[in-house]
Amino acid sequence: MAAYRRDLDRYLAWCDARGLVQVDDIVENDVADYAASLGAAGLSAASAARAVVSVRSFHRFAAREGMAAGDPAAHVRPPALPKRLPKALAYEEVAALIDCAGDPSTVEGVRDRALVELLYGTGARISEAVGLAVDDLDLGGRTVVVTGKGSKQRLLPLGDFAVGAIEAYLVRARPALAAHGTGTPRLFLNSRGRPMSRQSAYQVLRQSADRAHLPGRVGPHTLRHSFATHLLQNGADVRVVQELLGHASVTTTQVYTLVTVDTLRQVYAESHPRAR
Repeated sequence: MAAYRRDLDRYLAWCDARGLVQVDDIVENDVADYAASLGAAGLSAASAARAVVSVRSFHRFAAREGMAAGDPAAHVRPPALPKRLPKALAYEEVAALIDCAGDPSTVEGVRDRALVELLYGTGARISEAVGLAVDDLDLGGRTVVVTGKGSKQRLLPLGDFAVGAIEAYLVRARPALAAHGTGTPRLFLNSRGRPMSRQSAYQVLRQSADRAHLPGRVGPHTLRHSFATHLLQNGADVRVVQELLGHASVTTTQVYTLVTVDTLRQVYAESHPRAR
Protein backbone atom coordinates (compact mmCIF):
# COMPACT_ATOMS: atom_id res chain seq x y z
CA MET A 1 0.00 0.00 0.00
CA ALA A 2 2.83 2.42 0.83
CA ALA A 3 4.47 1.72 -2.54
CA TYR A 4 1.13 2.31 -4.31
CA ARG A 5 0.73 5.64 -2.51
CA ARG A 6 4.25 6.72 -3.47
CA ASP A 7 3.61 5.75 -7.08
CA LEU A 8 0.42 7.83 -7.18
CA ASP A 9 2.03 10.81 -5.44
CA ARG A 10 4.79 10.79 -8.08
CA TYR A 11 2.26 10.50 -10.91
CA LEU A 12 -0.05 13.22 -9.62
CA ALA A 13 2.90 15.57 -9.07
CA TRP A 14 3.99 14.91 -12.67
CA CYS A 15 0.45 15.66 -13.92
CA ASP A 16 0.16 18.79 -11.82
CA ALA A 17 3.45 20.12 -13.22
CA ARG A 18 1.92 19.81 -16.70
CA GLY A 19 -1.34 21.51 -15.82
CA LEU A 20 -3.33 18.26 -15.73
CA VAL A 21 -5.39 19.08 -12.68
CA GLN A 22 -8.55 17.06 -13.31
CA VAL A 23 -8.59 13.33 -13.98
CA ASP A 24 -10.64 13.96 -17.11
CA ASP A 25 -7.87 16.22 -18.42
CA ILE A 26 -5.54 13.23 -18.79
CA VAL A 27 -5.43 11.40 -22.13
CA GLU A 28 -3.63 8.27 -23.26
CA ASN A 29 -0.62 10.16 -24.63
CA ASP A 30 -0.11 11.78 -21.22
CA VAL A 31 0.01 8.38 -19.50
CA ALA A 32 2.35 7.04 -22.18
CA ASP A 33 4.65 10.07 -21.75
CA TYR A 34 4.70 9.50 -18.01
CA ALA A 35 5.59 5.84 -18.47
CA ALA A 36 8.42 6.84 -20.81
CA SER A 37 9.73 9.37 -18.30
CA LEU A 38 10.21 6.83 -15.52
CA GLY A 39 13.42 5.40 -16.93
CA ALA A 40 14.90 8.87 -17.32
CA ALA A 41 13.96 9.54 -13.70
CA GLY A 42 16.34 6.80 -12.64
CA LEU A 43 13.82 4.11 -11.71
CA SER A 44 14.76 0.49 -12.25
CA ALA A 45 12.77 -1.49 -14.81
CA ALA A 46 10.94 -3.31 -12.01
CA SER A 47 10.05 -0.07 -10.19
CA ALA A 48 8.92 1.59 -13.43
CA ALA A 49 6.73 -1.40 -14.26
CA ARG A 50 5.15 -1.28 -10.80
CA ALA A 51 4.57 2.48 -11.14
CA VAL A 52 2.71 2.02 -14.44
CA VAL A 53 0.60 -0.75 -12.92
CA SER A 54 -0.31 1.64 -10.08
CA VAL A 55 -1.31 4.33 -12.57
CA ARG A 56 -3.42 1.85 -14.53
CA SER A 57 -5.17 0.78 -11.32
CA PHE A 58 -5.86 4.39 -10.43
CA HIS A 59 -7.43 5.24 -13.78
CA ARG A 60 -9.42 2.01 -13.85
CA PHE A 61 -10.82 2.88 -10.41
CA ALA A 62 -11.57 6.48 -11.47
CA ALA A 63 -13.51 5.30 -14.54
CA ARG A 64 -15.42 2.66 -12.56
CA GLU A 65 -16.41 5.16 -9.87
CA GLY A 66 -17.58 7.80 -12.39
CA MET A 67 -14.71 10.18 -11.60
CA ALA A 68 -13.70 10.16 -15.28
CA ALA A 69 -15.48 9.50 -18.56
CA GLY A 70 -12.96 6.89 -19.68
CA ASP A 71 -9.73 5.08 -18.86
CA PRO A 72 -6.75 6.70 -20.64
CA ALA A 73 -4.32 4.12 -19.22
CA ALA A 74 -6.13 1.03 -20.49
CA HIS A 75 -3.76 0.53 -23.43
CA VAL A 76 -0.52 1.72 -21.83
CA ARG A 77 1.66 -1.27 -21.00
CA PRO A 78 4.32 -1.44 -18.30
CA PRO A 79 7.88 -1.52 -19.68
CA ALA A 80 9.14 -5.04 -20.34
CA LEU A 81 11.44 -6.34 -17.63
CA PRO A 82 14.89 -7.36 -18.83
CA LYS A 83 15.48 -11.09 -19.07
CA ARG A 84 17.26 -12.38 -16.03
CA LEU A 85 20.29 -14.43 -16.83
CA PRO A 86 19.99 -17.97 -15.53
CA LYS A 87 22.27 -18.85 -12.66
CA ALA A 88 24.75 -21.51 -13.66
CA LEU A 89 27.19 -23.32 -11.42
CA ALA A 90 30.84 -23.61 -12.34
CA TYR A 91 31.80 -27.12 -13.42
CA GLU A 92 33.76 -27.62 -10.19
CA GLU A 93 30.63 -26.77 -8.23
CA VAL A 94 28.57 -29.24 -10.26
CA ALA A 95 31.17 -31.94 -9.59
CA ALA A 96 31.02 -31.18 -5.87
CA LEU A 97 27.21 -31.29 -5.96
CA ILE A 98 27.25 -34.71 -7.62
CA ASP A 99 29.86 -36.04 -5.20
CA CYS A 100 27.61 -34.99 -2.33
CA ALA A 101 24.44 -36.49 -3.83
CA GLY A 102 23.57 -39.08 -1.21
CA ASP A 103 25.36 -41.80 0.72
CA PRO A 104 26.57 -44.42 -1.78
CA SER A 105 26.16 -47.14 0.84
CA THR A 106 22.36 -46.68 0.86
CA VAL A 107 19.83 -47.41 -1.87
CA GLU A 108 18.50 -43.86 -1.62
CA GLY A 109 22.00 -42.48 -2.01
CA VAL A 110 22.64 -44.55 -5.15
CA ARG A 111 19.31 -43.32 -6.53
CA ASP A 112 20.12 -39.70 -5.74
CA ARG A 113 23.50 -39.91 -7.47
CA ALA A 114 21.81 -41.34 -10.58
CA LEU A 115 19.18 -38.59 -10.53
CA VAL A 116 21.69 -35.74 -10.27
CA GLU A 117 23.99 -37.26 -12.90
CA LEU A 118 21.03 -37.58 -15.27
CA LEU A 119 19.84 -34.00 -14.66
CA TYR A 120 23.24 -32.49 -15.39
CA GLY A 121 24.12 -35.01 -18.11
CA THR A 122 20.98 -34.37 -20.17
CA GLY A 123 19.72 -30.91 -19.18
CA ALA A 124 16.31 -32.44 -18.51
CA ARG A 125 13.78 -30.63 -16.35
CA ILE A 126 13.13 -32.18 -12.94
CA SER A 127 9.57 -32.99 -14.00
CA GLU A 128 10.92 -34.78 -17.07
CA ALA A 129 13.40 -36.78 -15.01
CA VAL A 130 10.91 -38.01 -12.41
CA GLY A 131 8.45 -38.81 -15.22
CA LEU A 132 10.85 -41.25 -16.87
CA ALA A 133 10.01 -44.93 -17.16
CA VAL A 134 12.63 -47.64 -17.14
CA ASP A 135 11.74 -48.41 -20.77
CA ASP A 136 12.62 -44.84 -21.76
CA LEU A 137 16.27 -45.78 -21.27
CA ASP A 138 18.54 -47.35 -23.86
CA LEU A 139 21.77 -47.72 -21.94
CA GLY A 140 23.33 -49.79 -24.71
CA GLY A 141 22.64 -46.99 -27.17
CA ARG A 142 23.41 -44.41 -24.47
CA THR A 143 20.18 -42.49 -24.98
CA VAL A 144 17.02 -41.63 -23.08
CA VAL A 145 13.63 -40.41 -24.31
CA VAL A 146 12.13 -37.62 -22.19
CA THR A 147 8.61 -36.21 -22.44
CA GLY A 148 8.53 -32.44 -22.14
CA LYS A 149 5.99 -29.65 -22.35
CA GLY A 150 2.98 -30.39 -24.51
CA SER A 151 3.80 -34.11 -24.30
CA LYS A 152 6.56 -33.59 -26.86
CA GLN A 153 9.26 -36.23 -26.73
CA ARG A 154 12.94 -35.80 -27.50
CA LEU A 155 15.86 -38.21 -27.63
CA LEU A 156 18.82 -37.21 -25.48
CA PRO A 157 22.34 -38.67 -25.37
CA LEU A 158 23.74 -40.06 -22.12
CA GLY A 159 27.38 -39.62 -21.14
CA ASP A 160 29.61 -42.14 -19.40
CA PHE A 161 29.04 -40.78 -15.91
CA ALA A 162 25.26 -40.75 -16.25
CA VAL A 163 25.20 -44.26 -17.72
CA GLY A 164 27.40 -45.60 -14.95
CA ALA A 165 25.30 -44.01 -12.20
CA ILE A 166 22.00 -45.21 -13.72
CA GLU A 167 23.33 -48.74 -14.18
CA ALA A 168 24.41 -48.82 -10.54
CA TYR A 169 20.95 -47.62 -9.50
CA LEU A 170 19.12 -50.19 -11.63
CA VAL A 171 21.23 -53.05 -10.27
CA ARG A 172 21.86 -52.08 -6.65
CA ALA A 173 19.02 -49.80 -5.60
CA ARG A 174 15.85 -49.81 -7.66
CA PRO A 175 14.95 -53.48 -7.01
CA ALA A 176 15.17 -52.86 -3.26
CA LEU A 177 13.00 -49.76 -3.50
CA ALA A 178 10.51 -51.45 -5.82
CA ALA A 179 10.06 -54.29 -3.31
CA HIS A 180 8.23 -51.85 -1.00
CA GLY A 181 5.67 -50.90 -3.66
CA THR A 182 3.04 -52.55 -5.82
CA GLY A 183 4.87 -52.17 -9.11
CA THR A 184 5.39 -49.13 -11.31
CA PRO A 185 7.33 -48.59 -14.54
CA ARG A 186 8.76 -45.30 -13.28
CA LEU A 187 12.53 -45.11 -13.15
CA PHE A 188 13.00 -43.15 -9.94
CA LEU A 189 11.22 -44.51 -6.86
CA ASN A 190 10.87 -43.24 -3.31
CA SER A 191 11.50 -45.30 -0.18
CA ARG A 192 7.95 -46.71 -0.36
CA GLY A 193 8.44 -48.00 -3.88
CA ARG A 194 6.24 -45.31 -5.41
CA PRO A 195 7.14 -42.84 -8.16
CA MET A 196 9.42 -40.10 -6.90
CA SER A 197 7.78 -36.67 -6.86
CA ARG A 198 9.16 -33.45 -8.27
CA GLN A 199 9.29 -32.03 -4.76
CA SER A 200 11.35 -34.97 -3.52
CA ALA A 201 13.76 -34.61 -6.43
CA TYR A 202 14.19 -30.91 -5.64
CA GLN A 203 14.85 -31.81 -2.02
CA VAL A 204 17.62 -34.14 -3.17
CA LEU A 205 19.24 -31.21 -4.96
CA ARG A 206 18.88 -28.90 -1.97
CA GLN A 207 20.40 -31.42 0.44
CA SER A 208 23.23 -32.17 -1.96
CA ALA A 209 23.89 -28.44 -2.33
CA ASP A 210 23.99 -28.00 1.44
CA ARG A 211 26.50 -30.81 1.81
CA ALA A 212 28.57 -29.28 -1.00
CA HIS A 213 28.37 -25.88 0.74
CA LEU A 214 26.37 -24.31 -2.09
CA PRO A 215 23.39 -22.99 -0.08
CA GLY A 216 20.92 -20.69 -1.79
CA ARG A 217 22.27 -21.25 -5.29
CA VAL A 218 20.59 -24.45 -6.37
CA GLY A 219 17.01 -24.28 -7.67
CA PRO A 220 14.83 -26.56 -9.76
CA HIS A 221 16.55 -25.48 -13.00
CA THR A 222 20.11 -24.96 -11.79
CA LEU A 223 21.58 -28.07 -13.38
CA ARG A 224 19.62 -27.42 -16.60
CA HIS A 225 21.07 -23.91 -16.77
CA SER A 226 24.54 -25.23 -16.00
CA PHE A 227 24.21 -27.93 -18.67
CA ALA A 228 23.35 -25.36 -21.36
CA THR A 229 25.94 -22.83 -20.29
CA HIS A 230 28.77 -25.35 -20.15
CA LEU A 231 27.89 -26.71 -23.60
CA LEU A 232 27.97 -23.22 -25.13
CA GLN A 233 31.18 -22.30 -23.31
CA ASN A 234 32.80 -25.34 -24.88
CA GLY A 235 31.72 -24.51 -28.41
CA ALA A 236 28.32 -26.18 -28.88
CA ASP A 237 26.04 -24.61 -31.49
CA VAL A 238 23.07 -22.77 -29.98
CA ARG A 239 20.61 -24.70 -32.17
CA VAL A 240 21.97 -28.01 -30.90
CA VAL A 241 21.48 -26.77 -27.35
CA GLN A 242 17.97 -25.66 -28.31
CA GLU A 243 17.18 -29.19 -29.47
CA LEU A 244 18.64 -30.76 -26.32
CA LEU A 245 16.67 -28.43 -24.03
CA GLY A 246 13.44 -28.88 -25.98
CA HIS A 247 12.91 -25.16 -26.58
CA ALA A 248 10.34 -24.38 -29.24
CA SER A 249 12.25 -21.25 -30.29
CA VAL A 250 15.96 -20.59 -30.48
CA THR A 251 15.22 -17.18 -28.97
CA THR A 252 14.58 -18.86 -25.63
CA THR A 253 17.92 -20.64 -25.81
CA GLN A 254 19.84 -17.51 -26.78
CA VAL A 255 19.57 -16.17 -23.22
CA TYR A 256 22.36 -18.63 -22.42
CA THR A 257 24.60 -17.01 -25.00
CA LEU A 258 24.38 -13.86 -22.88
CA VAL A 259 25.85 -15.84 -20.00
CA THR A 260 28.82 -16.93 -22.07
CA VAL A 261 29.39 -13.41 -23.43
CA ASP A 262 29.33 -12.13 -19.86
CA THR A 263 31.94 -14.72 -18.94
CA LEU A 264 34.09 -13.69 -21.89
CA ARG A 265 33.92 -10.07 -20.79
CA GLN A 266 34.97 -11.02 -17.27
CA VAL A 267 37.90 -13.11 -18.48
CA TYR A 268 38.96 -10.32 -20.84
CA ALA A 269 38.76 -7.69 -18.10
CA GLU A 270 40.82 -9.83 -15.74
CA SER A 271 43.39 -11.03 -18.27
CA HIS A 272 44.09 -8.40 -20.92
CA PRO A 273 46.81 -5.89 -19.96
CA ARG A 274 44.96 -3.03 -21.69
CA ALA A 275 41.49 -3.91 -20.42
CA ARG A 276 41.81 -2.10 -17.10
